[in-house]
Amino acid sequence: MPILTVRSVAHPPYALATSNFWKTRAPASSTLSLPRHSTGCHAEIAKLAGLPFVTAPNKFTVQGAHDALVQLSGTLRTLAVSLYKIANDVRLMSCGPRAGFAELLIPENEPGSSIMPGKVNPTQCEALTMIAVQVMANDVAVGFGGASGYLEMNVYKPLMIFNIMHSISIMADGCTNFRTFLVEGTKPNLKKINEYVERSLMLVTALAPVIGYDKASKIAHYAMDNDLTLKAAALKLGFVTEQEFDRVVDPAKMVRPYVAKEIDFAKTSISAR
Repeated sequence: MPILTVRSVAHPPYALATSNFWKTRAPASSTLSLPRHSTGCHAEIAKLAGLPFVTAPNKFTVQGAHDALVQLSGTLRTLAVSLYKIANDVRLMSCGPRAGFAELLIPENEPGSSIMPGKVNPTQCEALTMIAVQVMANDVAVGFGGASGYLEMNVYKPLMIFNIMHSISIMADGCTNFRTFLVEGTKPNLKKINEYVERSLMLVTALAPVIGYDKASKIAHYAMDNDLTLKAAALKLGFVTEQEFDRVVDPAKMVRPYVAKEIDFAKTSISAR
């Protein structure tokens, strides 16, 4: 899961437009005209909220522009983009049971598809992607709200607050459900994955440095044309022995930088033709 939090916002929206400026605008009898009002106000708000609110150095800036909220919304959108990608990848890798990739086995949270018996619907993936789209849409609204301030006042703050709080709420719930009802119960379909690895034509690249590109290409084409595994095609063409194929074409080695050593044809029954 992506590790993104509200803490990643460069300038958290904790600067308040509380100021002694209000003393000159309020009646003498008003509590707002008391000395040191700005200091006491933000401190009380910080105490009540349990968050590090401060009085903004420039009060006009935080009244007329809400860039911190726009940035916060953008951070939420970045998380939504990542979650959308993750959920779509899981949905694609779990599609099946026979006509899709079926590399992941996801939990059966529902009885199954109403039109395809035996199919496990990726409902949590679908829910999270819809949430992600909504968060992206909320960010568009927040962006327009942030851009719509005039001089020292921005009257779009209710719109911005509503959409940001909505994004936080639905994305928090979505991540919790995605983890609880999908991630924790998902398992790799090792049988299907091993089948894909065994029948992969990509593995022929390991043979190229050993027997040459032309022979490796012939093996791949022969396997494809005759619906064979690479190993069966290589042995059929007589380019390598079974022992040499197993030594060179090792998927476990190929996940790291790896170049096989050349075959010593003098010690094998295979000629260097």
